[in-house]
Amino acid sequence: MSARLALLNRADPGLAESEVFRLALQHAVAELEALGGTIHLRGPMSALRLVSVTGLPPALTRSWEIVDQEGPLAPARALQQGRGVWVPFRTPERADTAAPTWPGTGLTALPMFSGDRSIGALTVLMGDGGEPTPEHWDFLGAVIAWIEDRMVQAPPPSRPSQTEPSGERLRQALKEVSVGSWDWNIQTGDLIWDDAALELYGTRPADFTGRVEDWMRCVHPDDLAPTLALVERAIRDRGVFEAEYRVRKQDNTWGWTQARAKATYDKNGEPHRMIGMGWDSNESRSARDALSRALRHMSDGFLAVDDDWRITFANLATERTLGFSEEEMFGRLLWELPAVRQVPGLESRCRRAAAEERSAGFDVHMPDTGRRYHLRLVPGPGGHTIYLTDVTEKRRLEEESRAAERFASERAARIAELTTALATATTSRDVVDAVARRVLPPFAATGLLMQVIEQDRLHNVGAVAYSDDFLALADGRPRTSGDPVWDAISDGTPLFLNSPQEFTARYPELADVPARADKKAWAFLPLTASGRTFGICAVTFDHPRRLSDEERALLTTISALVAQALERARLYDAEHTRSRQLQRSLLPRDLPALRACESAARYLPAGRGMDVGGDWYDVIALSGCQVALVVGDVMGHGLPEAATMGRLRTAVHTLADLELPPDEIMTHLNDIVSGMSEESYVTCLYALYDSTTQICSIARAGHPPPALLRPDGTVHFPDLAADPPLGAAEPPFETVEVRVPEGSLLVFYTDGLVESAKREIDEGMTDLARLLHTAHQDGTSGDLERLCDVMTAGLLPAEQQAADDAAFLVARLHALAGDQVASWSLPDDPRAAGQARRHVREQLFAWGLEDLTPTTELLASELVGNVVRHAKGPARLRLLQDVNLICEVFDGSLTMPRIRRATDTDEGGRGLQLITALSQRWGTRYTKKGKCIWTEQALIGPDSRKDQLSDALDLMFLNTDGIE
Repeated sequence: MSARLALLNRADPGLAESEVFRLALQHAVAELEALGGTIHLRGPMSALRLVSVTGLPPALTRSWEIVDQEGPLAPARALQQGRGVWVPFRTPERADTAAPTWPGTGLTALPMFSGDRSIGALTVLMGDGGEPTPEHWDFLGAVIAWIEDRMVQAPPPSRPSQTEPSGERLRQALKEVSVGSWDWNIQTGDLIWDDAALELYGTRPADFTGRVEDWMRCVHPDDLAPTLALVERAIRDRGVFEAEYRVRKQDNTWGWTQARAKATYDKNGEPHRMIGMGWDSNESRSARDALSRALRHMSDGFLAVDDDWRITFANLATERTLGFSEEEMFGRLLWELPAVRQVPGLESRCRRAAAEERSAGFDVHMPDTGRRYHLRLVPGPGGHTIYLTDVTEKRRLEEESRAAERFASERAARIAELTTALATATTSRDVVDAVARRVLPPFAATGLLMQVIEQDRLHNVGAVAYSDDFLALADGRPRTSGDPVWDAISDGTPLFLNSPQEFTARYPELADVPARADKKAWAFLPLTASGRTFGICAVTFDHPRRLSDEERALLTTISALVAQALERARLYDAEHTRSRQLQRSLLPRDLPALRACESAARYLPAGRGMDVGGDWYDVIALSGCQVALVVGDVMGHGLPEAATMGRLRTAVHTLADLELPPDEIMTHLNDIVSGMSEESYVTCLYALYDSTTQICSIARAGHPPPALLRPDGTVHFPDLAADPPLGAAEPPFETVEVRVPEGSLLVFYTDGLVESAKREIDEGMTDLARLLHTAHQDGTSGDLERLCDVMTAGLLPAEQQAADDAAFLVARLHALAGDQVASWSLPDDPRAAGQARRHVREQLFAWGLEDLTPTTELLASELVGNVVRHAKGPARLRLLQDVNLICEVFDGSLTMPRIRRATDTDEGGRGLQLITALSQRWGTRYTKKGKCIWTEQALIGPDSRKDQLSDALDLMFLNTDGIE
């Protein structure tokens, strides 16, 4: 049983209905060992028409050609009950008393359905086996299901079997054509035909019964079901019935006819009558078939579908494309074909074009064959036409042409880009980067090594995709024979090696090089400029590569461009190195380590150009635990500007050592700049911090104000007078005093740090304040070097091209603790020296510096005595305990002491010599009300101090009155 079902299922889809019925009956009869079988289809009214017979002679089936659906016969009973029925033969219940006696034991009938509607019945005449077994019923049910499924796939009527008539016969047929009319009573089944209809449908008047069954008998079995479906739809939808189908002529041939009719309805809306006409369509059908034959043999695919996208025609090219014959495709949905389903989006595109009623053309790719077709859809009334043209080779040639054009265009563009990149390349690194970006990709190269000759050795300039070990081996390689690099340089012509085998065969002593370099092909391009070969550019590949003649010529041309750019870049590198060395030599090597001031600084040159800048900074230690902080910017770039910066920095040091106040220093600097040239302008900011008072006195000339980061994390920019730059200013300069809390940060900077083409200076200062505040919150401000790195990354990131140099100085300021400062007012009389010695003795005892007492008493006594003899009061003594012991004496005179060379007979003039001998260093400075003379002593051991004191006493006679 299962074998028969499997055999049925192997039947090709799209069989004609008559073939479907024939196969089903043959297997049903064979499986049940029956005598024969029939299939009836339901027609109009209650008639069932015999459409297929197996194993039964016409004498038995003639009376069953038309069966009343409401009658007692087995097919009718199956339809009435909606299930399979078994009708055993008993004498009173024979199928038809007028018919010959049926052999066998009974009839088995099962209904057939299409959806919810019954369409017919299958009947089997059982032999001696009697009533079917349950297994037989299951098998018959499976056969019925197979019939119903294949009827859906069955194609509609195809072209006629008659041969095409000649032209003369066609003309004669057109003259003789006649149209028959008919009137069908839907409710009673009565049918009226005129004479033309009788002739059209091949029925003799004597055989016409006036019933609709007469029409059903003459319709071709394959055409009956679809034609009946059209009748029912026209009645149901109240539309026009139109159909073309085959009918049996009186000579038992089949001819094509067309029919058109319209139903009428009674007052209750029930269908009453259908009146229509029919005519012979053989000639027009033949003409269409002639056109079909022409279309069928077209080289391009031609496919016709109806409004429901069911295939109605397909030519041979389409059959080859879609993989099915026309018979197999006929009546099937286009979208059900496997080849169509494999094309993504095809259905939606076709439906959209049909809905818009416009022609559409597009390419589709068949995945199974790899072919490409141009599909053109032409919507039309009642269906659509689809043309398929194989454009695989055409598209391939077009794509190759486009690819060649694109390659040529891209190559020209890359060469233009390379030329531009090399023209703007400044350094050797720029040249290497330009070649890596612009040359390697179009040649599918993966490696690059550029070397130059120095002292008859090869030295690396830059490389891409080489290991450090190999580069170390290649760097410094001496001139030698049997080396592809030196061979190319010596010959002055490119050398191309296509594979490791070719490399090894030519240079067997270097057989290990391909593996070490991990390269499989090489293009060694000598670099020649001004008639001199000075290096090599090696373009390498990670796979064997045979370059074409065109590619080799192109690489040779490129190597000439690279050589010119690299030669120019090497000159720049040398000049740039010298310029940077000059720049660095003009800036402080190291900042002093002071208790009052921790500092760190950065100088950041502009990203392009070899000109040096004029930005500078400095930290200068002064007397009395004071620190000078300075930052400046000479406008412009170049060696003159750098020289100006060096002169000004030296001048600032000299003026600061004279202990001049900030405004006077600015005035002197302005005079220096004004005397240089009309085009010289310098911005400068000078700050003097006194750790004993925590006051920072600031003067500026056209320079941005410093940023003050207080211990609470707030950032403040002091409100300083906006004096013009040096060289354009008119003194005097204004000095602003700012109180600096313990541990605060002062940040001095040039405008290059906070200003650029994309950022205004106010915006940059805001960014600086934000960075400082963030650094305070996360603790970064505790490490000044790290803070400098944060400021650099935040304000001048590496990827940003800076147009101006930038310098900044970060200083953390500390106050001298109160217990490290001692100050006394002294009387303006000779007793002052004695009081000074007593104060020194008591204070040094309190500080635990008794070893310094004798020396310090002598220094204080000498300084105070000089005030009493040569200056004017009031006098004041101050001791400062810092890294050194500082002794200061203040008075109200502006006269500065100077060293005299005393003779052996002079009674005085040796005071400054004594001070020089007793102190580490000494000096004077002006104050707001006079001057200060100060000394510094190192905190050294007692033995050293005794020796120092002994040497000083040797200089003394009987008095110390030597300061004038």
